[in-house]
Amino acid sequence: MRSLGHHTPPPADFNAWRTIKTLLPFLWSYKNRVILALTCLVVAKLANVTVPLILKKIVDSLDTAHSPVIVLPVALLVTYGVLRLSTSLFGELRDVIFARVTQSTVRKVALQVFQHLHELALRFHLERRTGGLSRDIERGSRGISFLLSFLVFNILPTLLEIALVIGILLALFNPWFALITFISLAAYVAFSLIVTEWRMVFRRSMNELDSKANTRAIDSLLNYETVKYFGNEPFEASRYDDSLAAWESAAVKNQTSLGLLNFGQGAIIGIGMTLLLALAGQGVVEGTLTLGDLVMINAYLLQLFMPLNFLGFVYREIKNSLADMEKMFALLAANREVADKPDAKPLDVNGGEIVFDDVHFGYTPQRMILNGVSFRVPPGKKIAVVGHSGAGKSTLSRLLFRFYDVNSGAIRINGQDIRDVTQQSLRAAIGIVPQDTVLFNDTIYYNIAYGKPGATADEVHRAAAMAHIHHFIQSLPEGYETTVGERGLKLSGGEKQRVAIARTILKNPTILVFDEATSALDSHAEQSILKALKEVAMNHTTLVIAHRLSTIIDADEILVMDQGRIVERGNHGELLAKQGHYDTLWRLQQEERTTAAPGNQQP
Repeated sequence: MRSLGHHTPPPADFNAWRTIKTLLPFLWSYKNRVILALTCLVVAKLANVTVPLILKKIVDSLDTAHSPVIVLPVALLVTYGVLRLSTSLFGELRDVIFARVTQSTVRKVALQVFQHLHELALRFHLERRTGGLSRDIERGSRGISFLLSFLVFNILPTLLEIALVIGILLALFNPWFALITFISLAAYVAFSLIVTEWRMVFRRSMNELDSKANTRAIDSLLNYETVKYFGNEPFEASRYDDSLAAWESAAVKNQTSLGLLNFGQGAIIGIGMTLLLALAGQGVVEGTLTLGDLVMINAYLLQLFMPLNFLGFVYREIKNSLADMEKMFALLAANREVADKPDAKPLDVNGGEIVFDDVHFGYTPQRMILNGVSFRVPPGKKIAVVGHSGAGKSTLSRLLFRFYDVNSGAIRINGQDIRDVTQQSLRAAIGIVPQDTVLFNDTIYYNIAYGKPGATADEVHRAAAMAHIHHFIQSLPEGYETTVGERGLKLSGGEKQRVAIARTILKNPTILVFDEATSALDSHAEQSILKALKEVAMNHTTLVIAHRLSTIIDADEILVMDQGRIVERGNHGELLAKQGHYDTLWRLQQEERTTAAPGNQQP
C-alpha cells in the first residue's frame, strides 16, 4: 500500500524558499500587523542589547578600584529596570500582534487546500489514501504555525541581536572579540546546516512511513466488516505493525543523529565562550579593560549564545516543518484536470434536454470505455440505459456531472456544451441517486437536508415521506436525530438508498439521474420506491441507468449498451420484438426471478 506521496510527488524545484514564498501573499494581507510586530521586535532587541551597557556602568560605578567613594547609581538602576521592562513589554506585544497573522494564515491555507481538494477531478480521489491525506494536511497546518511563529519570534530577533552585539564589540573593544564571536557563529551555523540537511532524510522517511501506517489503519477500520468476514484481524495487525516497525527504525536514526547535532553545537558554543572570556580576563589583568567590561562581555555572551543554542533547535524544527508542509503545498499544485473556462457562464437549463454527441472516453488511453455514444434525452422524458456490467453505463452519469471531460465528442444540455458552463451551475441542475450510497457520519436529518442546505423541517419530512422512509425514521428512538455512523453503516442498504432518494427529492433538480437506484431494495420496497420515483420524475428530464429491466419498462426509450456502444434502442415492446440483446437480458432476468420465487413472476 502506498501513501499519498506516491500519487502527488512534490515538484522537483519545491524547496524551502518556494514554500516560504507561497506563504507571503497570506502574510501580506495583514501587512500592517506584520510591520507593527516587526517594529516591536526591533524595539525589544534594542532595549535588550542596551542592558549590558548599563550593567557595565553600574559595575564600574560600584568598583572601588576606580572610585573610593561608592554612591548608589539610582538613575542607572532605574534605566536598567526600564530597559528590562521594555524588552519584556515589546516582546509580548509582538507576540500578541502577530498571533492573528499566524492563526489566520493557517486557517486560510487549510481552507484553500480543502477547497482545492474538492475541485480536483474524480481520478485524484479514486487514487488517494484518506488516512495519509488527512495526516499530510494536519502536519502541514501545524508546520505553518510553527514556521511563522518561530521565524518571527526567534530567528529574526536572534539574527538582529547577533548583528547588534558584533557591532558593539567591534566598536568598543579589540577586533579579536568581534572576530572570535563571528567565527564561532559561522562555525555553529555551518555545522547546523550540514548536519540538519543530512538528518532531513530520516525526517522525510518518518513522515512517509507515518502516513503509510495511518493510511493502513484507517483503510482497515473503514473496512471493518470485511476484516471480520474473513477473520483477518491478525493479518491487519501484522501489516500495521510492519509500517510501525519501519517508522520506529527511522525514528531511532533520527534521534541518534539529533544527539550528534546537539553535541557538536554545544562544543562550538563552549569553545567560543571560553576563548572570549579568556581574552576579556586577560584585558582586566593587564588593565586595558575594567571589571564592568568583563561583566558586559559575559552578559553579551550569555545573551547571544543562549538564544543561539535555542536557534539550533528552532532551525531544526523549521526544517522539519518545511518537510511537513511540502506534501500539503504539493496538493495545491495538483492539476485540477477538470476546470471551468475563464469565460464559463452559468448553465441555462430550461427544459433540460440532454444530448450525447459521438462521445468517446477512456479512463486511460489504453482502456476506452465509450466508443462513439450518441443519444438524446428530450425535455421531460425518461430514457433508460441497460447492459451488462462493464458496458459503460455508469460512466455516462460521471461524464454528465463532468467528473471527467470526454476525450472527443460533446455532451450538451439545452444546446450548451457542458465544458463551456460552470461546474457549480451544471451540478446544481442535476440530481442523482447513485448505486453506492455513502452517507455522512451525522444524523439522518442532516443527510437528507444536505440536498438543500437551509431547507425547513417540513420540506425534509415531505421528501422523506415521498421516499417512503418517513415512518421508519419516526419509529427510531431518536427519530431524525439518529446518527447513521461512518459511511452510513448503521443503516441497511435499502434504508441508505431511500435517504439518498429523499435527498435528491429535496434538491428538486431539473434533470434526474438514477444509477441503479433500487439495486439495494427488495421487490416490495422496490415497487413502492418506483412509484415514488415515477411521481418525482414527472415533468423532469430523467436518465435511468438500470440493471433490473423491470424497473424501466415505462421508459420513453431504452438504450442497450455493449462494450461501450449503443447496440439497440427503442421502447420495451419494440426491443422485445427485435429478439436481440435486450430480449436475451429480459428472459434471463425473468428466469432468475422465477427460480428465486416461483409463482411470483414479474409480468
